[in-house]
Amino acid sequence: MFSGIVEEMGAVSILNKGLAGTRLTIIASTIMSDLTIGASVSVNGTCLTAVARTDHDFSVDVSPETLAVTTLGGLTSGSPVNLERAMKLNERIGGHMVSGHVDGIGAIRSRHQDGNALILEIEAPKEIVRLCVPKGSITVDGISLTINEVTERSFVVSIIPHTATVTTLGLKQVGDKLNLESDLIGKYVERLLQERGILPPKPSPVIDTDYLKRRGLI
Repeated sequence: MFSGIVEEMGAVSILNKGLAGTRLTIIASTIMSDLTIGASVSVNGTCLTAVARTDHDFSVDVSPETLAVTTLGGLTSGSPVNLERAMKLNERIGGHMVSGHVDGIGAIRSRHQDGNALILEIEAPKEIVRLCVPKGSITVDGISLTINEVTERSFVVSIIPHTATVTTLGLKQVGDKLNLESDLIGKYVERLLQERGILPPKPSPVIDTDYLKRRGLI
């Protein structure tokens, strides 16, 4: 579990791609102080497990399923990534409860400055937009953000200068893709309402050739 408060930006140094998945090696500094093998780490909002480490980098294995449903498959050597260690429950939670299980991929529809704030409109799947509420929380590439506005197919967030500087959001441009995770509370409420018949059940995914290919199963 994470809080969505990014601790540092790391950089991908090595990608080893294979039929069974991908191993990423990421250069980092702050999180290396107590990162142990087997520990969870958020990489651009995706919960992964550290499987190897040195004094200045660590490695994670990424399955075909994770590559299919997140933006991690688009990383290259040198790509900056947002990093956060698993949170400790005896410390302040500066963001909100983040599982690191990406719900979908969004894309930046527009980008502009409003005073010192960077305003991003992010187009998102309808399954994510329907759980967005003004002043509610959402995780974007591992960053806990407050939603300003919600439209039929997008939501708007305001990025303060500090966040733009210490995370990858300051580097993002129109069209760039982002990992999105809806607020946990919203997902639980939706599930409860579905169980009670107040909302229709979530449709099952269509298992076709494209679905299997994207997950590396064929």
